[in-house]
Amino acid sequence: MTIEEFDAALTALGWKTADFCRATGLHRNTPSGWRTQGVPIPRWVPQHLALLLDLKRMEAAYLHPPGPKSAADDE
Repeated sequence: MTIEEFDAALTALGWKTADFCRATGLHRNTPSGWRTQGVPIPRWVPQHLALLLDLKRMEAAYLHPPGPKSAADDE
């Protein structure tokens, strides 16, 4: 995972880097090392973010009632 992919995943979740650090127990400076010092992003990070993104998609698909039906839906 690149830092750009990491940032894009956080944006898709509506999270800030600090939110990710709090949720995962990482020190708040850890992502800075990934960004500026070339420290590799651990393999578990993209896996964790993929799970969170899947959960967000499922929540949108199954936990939100559908909107009003329009005439265009019948066509």
